[in-house]
Amino acid sequence: MGRVVSQDELILHVAEHKRNGERVVFTNGCFDLLHPGHIRGFEQARALGDVLLVAINSDSSVRFLKGDGRPIIPQNERAEILAALEAVDYVVVFDEITPREIITRVIPDVLVKGGDWGENEIVGREEVEAAGGRVVSIPLEPGYSTTAIIEGIRMARQGPPSPK
Repeated sequence: MGRVVSQDELILHVAEHKRNGERVVFTNGCFDLLHPGHIRGFEQARALGDVLLVAINSDSSVRFLKGDGRPIIPQNERAEILAALEAVDYVVVFDEITPREIITRVIPDVLVKGGDWGENEIVGREEVEAAGGRVVSIPLEPGYSTTAIIEGIRMARQGPPSPK
């Protein structure tokens, strides 16, 4: 089971893991409603190294990226849920729109993103590769989408269309 840590604490933990020769893997996202696609992605990411760091967007950055109705689950609760997963070692919240700053501070050995991100769209790619690390794109699990789940809930709440 992982731990929710501050960015400064994360830097200290990462330094210790690297000193011990452990491979550090980093991924990030909003992770607003956790679904099996997320879990499988974390497991695949964890298999690429010894330690998995998950950086999550703060509530304000999720609102900026996804709109006023998001996040559904507040950042501290999202972090707690993710830290409870077996595959996840550390969870950190970042306030910026992209994780570039925290990636630059951590410089993971492996940066992982979902397959919906194009090669040139992955934030932190340049920094990680310049330091000798690699970037891995994990295919998305078909049939899973937080946006689709939220839309399904909204449609169900509205009920069936009224007869004419």
